[in-house]
Amino acid sequence: MAQNSNGGGEKTEKPTAKKLRDAAKEGDILQSRELATGLVVMAGALWLAMAGPMMMGAFREMLVNGLRFTAEDVTRFEPARRGLSLASGLIWPIGGIMAVTLFAAIAAPAMLGSLGFRSNAFMPKASKLNPANGLKRMFGLNGLIELGKSIAKVILLGAIGIWLIWGRLAEITVLGSGGLNGALAELGGIFVTACLVMAGALLLVAGIDVPSQMFQRGKRLAMSKQDIKDEHKESEGSPELKGYIRRRQFETLSGSARKAVAEASVVLMNPTHFAVALRYKPGRDSAPVVVARGLDAMAFAIKDLAEANQVPVLRYPELTRALYFTSRTGQLVDEQLYVAVATILAFLFRVENRMASAGDRPHIDLPEDMRFDIDGNRKPKAE
Repeated sequence: MAQNSNGGGEKTEKPTAKKLRDAAKEGDILQSRELATGLVVMAGALWLAMAGPMMMGAFREMLVNGLRFTAEDVTRFEPARRGLSLASGLIWPIGGIMAVTLFAAIAAPAMLGSLGFRSNAFMPKASKLNPANGLKRMFGLNGLIELGKSIAKVILLGAIGIWLIWGRLAEITVLGSGGLNGALAELGGIFVTACLVMAGALLLVAGIDVPSQMFQRGKRLAMSKQDIKDEHKESEGSPELKGYIRRRQFETLSGSARKAVAEASVVLMNPTHFAVALRYKPGRDSAPVVVARGLDAMAFAIKDLAEANQVPVLRYPELTRALYFTSRTGQLVDEQLYVAVATILAFLFRVENRMASAGDRPHIDLPEDMRFDIDGNRKPKAE
């Protein structure tokens, strides 16, 4: 495998959950301005379509009342009370459009799983203040992609706007010949239609932009196999923390898993990554059955539980990996592994009946296509 500059290997693996969480804390989240803008415009246009007549009526009433004076208005002039009284009719229509657009603005990141406050994103960073880094962002690949998207949006929305105006040109030119109310209603209808069509176009663009953003973020946060191993080692922490994790895993094993391990005939280990508990009861099982399997801390929990129940624990790395990657809990072992497992069970039978000692543990050979590495990849066959 080709190595990169830091020796970590090619970044071909998807980011882990921890890597995604850490990136989100730093402000690197999945986001789409097109989706947010489209939802906000769509919500605002729909509200205007429903509450537009109410809003125009409130404006008309405010204007009429503002131009109407009484003797009390002159003798007891109170600007604040007068202004509040005039504006009270606009609270519902104006407040409504603000509420629906705010909801749409919140819904956009929520749909992408990026909703939340992240204080680290507001912390000043020297890299953001460096002009060279700013120029690199502007003229780099991402900058060119964003520029292309902006130009495409301008062309698309401009073409839609010209099409809408051209299609309604006859109505627009005669707006002044009718009454004011009719002209305002017609103009409002044209405006709302334009907003809805353009919002739909933005959502169409968002349908292309969101997968693109997901791909770019995944590529940006991709990890190498070595990165994943290093993260795993780091997350394991000190021996005390490892012990705590093992105790927690031991405690969280379900009752059925505890019972299955206690009834197992043998537990095979990697020894540092995998554990597989096997059961074979003549007359009950037609073949050896995988009754429990675990990875990392869960593997050690299975080992501890097996030792507590005096179930033999043997270290057979290749066989353990083969069982782990070819069988699920509750399944019979793969037919190609029957001989290997039978050899171990026969050995345990001889030890139990004092016909052999632990030092006589047999060597196990596996078929070529049953050899796996710790990542579950089949090892290449020997020439």
